[in-house]
Amino acid sequence: MKRWVLVVGVLSAFGAPGALAWQPAPGHVQVPIWPGAAPGAGTATKPESDTMDKKSLIGGKTVLAIHDVSRPTMTVYAPKGKHSGAAVVVLPGGGYEILAIDLEGTEVCEWLASKGVTAVLLKYRVPGHPGPHRTSPMALADGQRTLGLLRHRAADLHLDPHKLGVLGFSAGGHLAAALSTQYERRSYRPVDAADKQSCRPDFAVVVYPGHLAVDQTDEPAARRKLSKFRLQEEGAEFGLNPDIHVTRQTSPTFLLQDQDDPVDRIENSLLYYAALKKAGVPVEMHLYAKGGHAFGIRPTKLPVTRWPNLLETWLGTIGMISG
Repeated sequence: MKRWVLVVGVLSAFGAPGALAWQPAPGHVQVPIWPGAAPGAGTATKPESDTMDKKSLIGGKTVLAIHDVSRPTMTVYAPKGKHSGAAVVVLPGGGYEILAIDLEGTEVCEWLASKGVTAVLLKYRVPGHPGPHRTSPMALADGQRTLGLLRHRAADLHLDPHKLGVLGFSAGGHLAAALSTQYERRSYRPVDAADKQSCRPDFAVVVYPGHLAVDQTDEPAARRKLSKFRLQEEGAEFGLNPDIHVTRQTSPTFLLQDQDDPVDRIENSLLYYAALKKAGVPVEMHLYAKGGHAFGIRPTKLPVTRWPNLLETWLGTIGMISG
């Protein structure tokens, strides 16, 4: 209890979030990641709201979606039991249109905390319309800001600043890849000392990602040649998103996707894996035949939903947690 009181006290120094549509469970506090107005704010045309999908059950449970997020916050889930010193920023998916805040957020944070990892749920800005971060640069800025902020407060939060990663689902998976490859300079004007810290993730977990593969079938041949990694399937030609510049310094990555994913094609993972492998970046990929899209960590009869066990092993393999 003393440790959690300390965490809440540290986060309270960031400022009060005010009235927001979604609130975490008792014992957790969401706090703003920006000291004032977020850069580029004001794109959401409606107040933040939430909806519960009671028809499309996943793992026998409903899914809570947050809409029109314009005030980004983070919520820290303190580790339970042995503290590894590692922390993971969790990035829910939703096509940059909504955030699946429980399925790909709070439930994942609770699991990470049970493994001795500090989980940080980032409620990043979504403009209310779909699109990769080039049409929603606020999400990238929010992710960069959070990574720098956690490193700046690492001592207060008892974090190892060299064990800070990201875990993203669907559009959040794309955001995790963007953060892994776009960290040399901030996408916004620095606002305080936290922005002087590195915003490079030490590792990344990318789960059923979207926006990494671009259909280049109708693009001019000259542009198609810009992509070093291409796949042809069913008459279409896919190339790696040109916004994702993989280098040797890109974060070590864990990839997971189903081949029958009806929302984001398997090419998203295949092309990113190829680029990481070519650059010499440590990468582990797991592909499953069945499981579809957006299952989070909820267990079902399908083998893919046991993937958290694989992730736990990988985190131990790369030295983020002990076995």
